[in-house]
Amino acid sequence: MQLKQVIIVHKAHAPQSQRWAEQCAQQLEALGAKVLLGPSGPHDNPYPVFLASTHQTIDLAIVLGGDGTALAAARHLAPENIPILALNVGGHLGFLSESPENFESDVVWDRLQNDRYAVQTRMMLEASIYEGNRTNLEPVSDQYLALNEMCIKPAAADRMLTSVLEMEIDGAVVDQYQGDGLLVATPTGSTCYTVAANGPIVHPGMDAIVITPICPLSLSSRPIVLPPGCVVSVWPLMDRELNTKLWMDGVLGTAIWPGQRVDIKTAACQAKFIILREDYSYYQTLREKLHWAGARIRYSNDHRN
Repeated sequence: MQLKQVIIVHKAHAPQSQRWAEQCAQQLEALGAKVLLGPSGPHDNPYPVFLASTHQTIDLAIVLGGDGTALAAARHLAPENIPILALNVGGHLGFLSESPENFESDVVWDRLQNDRYAVQTRMMLEASIYEGNRTNLEPVSDQYLALNEMCIKPAAADRMLTSVLEMEIDGAVVDQYQGDGLLVATPTGSTCYTVAANGPIVHPGMDAIVITPICPLSLSSRPIVLPPGCVVSVWPLMDRELNTKLWMDGVLGTAIWPGQRVDIKTAACQAKFIILREDYSYYQTLREKLHWAGARIRYSNDHRN
């Protein structure tokens, strides 16, 4: 990997993350790299400026923060095919991030320049809003991307709302859901909101779409795992107050009005994450991040060499 043009993004209003970002910028500039640095948060989005301000290929994005910071980076950088090195500095869970504990910057820059790292690609979803039936092929909205999940649920300032949603898969009506909403997730997102809603955990090496109702008012409404070529269409029903919204990775995308549908499918782009750990294991990540306790009594396995 060449390190001629690098963007460094830190979690907004996180002093530790900002200090790390400034140190990385100084070290990379000493190696001859041109660095663009800025904060990312609910009210800070540096990516449009970064992408518009340079005509040179961006070799790497270093993202310092938690999973929310990494998700924002993926939504903006995946279409540009820019690899992301995410470090959990100032974040919380850190499912998508490398641990900073063993981060020796001189060693890391050398490994990157000599291609001694792995790249993990992760499937993303794209969504657009359409008017009326499926013969209308022109969207009436922007295209929205998500690495974790698309969520269709209502929002109001004064009360908790119940939604009624009808779902189609490839044009065939599957079910109607009455409850808090509906999640359409990637395998990456299966360990986030989806697992909290009792959806399945799906290995991120798979390409699949996971549909999980959020607190449905019917015990027959169950999660579904679909192949990646499917198109999931969701229609809001009984929404007289126009409260139904499309959320992407927990960020508000747009409103969905009655008579409109949102079509969700596998995105054309994929997020690329740099893996530096030589002993990386997804299953170890599950054990550590989800605090799996195993049996109530701890048994030793004397048969393992």
